[in-house]
Amino acid sequence: MSTSSSTISPPTEPIPVLLERPRWRDTFDALRVFNYRLYVISQAIANTSGWMQKIATDWLVNELTHNVALVGVTVFLQFAPVLVFGVWGGVLADRVDKRKLMMTTQSITVILCGTLGALTLLGIVTVGEVWLAAFLLGCVAVAEGPARSAFVNEMVGHRRLRNAISLNASIFHLGGLLGPAISGVLIAVVGSGWSISINAVAAIVVVLTLAAMRVRDLHPSPKAIRAKGQIREGLRYVLSKPTIFWPMVMLAFVSTFGMTLPVLLVSFADNVYKTGATGYGLYSSAAAVGALTGAVLSTRRMTVRLRSIITAAAIFGLVIVFAALSPWAPLFVIFLIGIGISRLLFATGAESIVQLSTNRVIRGRVMSIYSMIVLGGQALGGIITGAMADAWGVHTAMVVDGVVPALAALTIGIILARSGKLRLRIRLRRRGFVEIVPATA
Repeated sequence: MSTSSSTISPPTEPIPVLLERPRWRDTFDALRVFNYRLYVISQAIANTSGWMQKIATDWLVNELTHNVALVGVTVFLQFAPVLVFGVWGGVLADRVDKRKLMMTTQSITVILCGTLGALTLLGIVTVGEVWLAAFLLGCVAVAEGPARSAFVNEMVGHRRLRNAISLNASIFHLGGLLGPAISGVLIAVVGSGWSISINAVAAIVVVLTLAAMRVRDLHPSPKAIRAKGQIREGLRYVLSKPTIFWPMVMLAFVSTFGMTLPVLLVSFADNVYKTGATGYGLYSSAAAVGALTGAVLSTRRMTVRLRSIITAAAIFGLVIVFAALSPWAPLFVIFLIGIGISRLLFATGAESIVQLSTNRVIRGRVMSIYSMIVLGGQALGGIITGAMADAWGVHTAMVVDGVVPALAALTIGIILARSGKLRLRIRLRRRGFVEIVPATA
């Protein structure tokens, strides 16, 4: 067995716990860090433009092929590299300078999106070229995803990490609100090419903001020494820590069943409530508004625990069931907002406790496993949910999508309670923090 990189690094810091609820003026506490402010500006632009490109690319394939199944192939090619090679991206992120790695990946994104946008604007693009670009961008995401997740801690430090994760979620869902709407207008007015090209410009902005950061203000993570067995080491690390393992188990159920809502919303709009495309847009926006609200509310948390994560997952599942049984559209919209809120409270809590419980030298590998669970669950869940809707109807499919995460949360909660993992003793360590230790310590 090779020398474990984690054994030569500092021990994992205690999870920060606020002794009083944050003031409203501290809701955006992480933005007080200069480097993180630059990062937020670039990510707000990049997330919006990324959604714009996604919509434009899917529409472009539909225009070229008039085949919805081939649009699905495009989506699969974007996810496939992360599902297959994602953990190797985590190893790379642990070994190199994360800021420089992101500058490299974003420079490649400029080339790929710029080329695809130019071919589209010239009217000579083929579906094969779109698929190649989608696959290569997926390969870029393999390296960039874990590095981006771990780099947040290097910008804001341990104390502000939870706040930064919540703000990141807010930015992502704000992009999900704005990007599709802007892209839809651009596609209708000037075609798909401009939406794709704008993403290339956004990638340039990301490179420039990363280059402009104050390197001296960063909190660099120790780099993992190149050695054999580092992927196995990452897997063993996840399995050995309950505050990492159980949130990931819960995440697998939530992502596979609870995050497949878009598959069902089309059917609810067309076949259940007869609201058409307008209703579909309203339902998607309601879920996004709830998600944005949940992301902001998560900044108000005093602490994050396994218990709160499991509770949020259970509530999330139950609200999905209530939405499935809603007799009229306005009530359905209200429940969709509740779904968005509870999903984000779970998601930000799960990511926070996983990152805060992970030693920085191995965090890239841990977050790559986390990303693979999210993407793999959604890819598998789309197939499962679609099959259930065809066989049993959309109401039953949505009920199952809610019941499974709720039962999983109940089961995991019972397991943790019986094993004593939830019986913790707190000990004051220094002002503003408590150290959480096992009850037997």
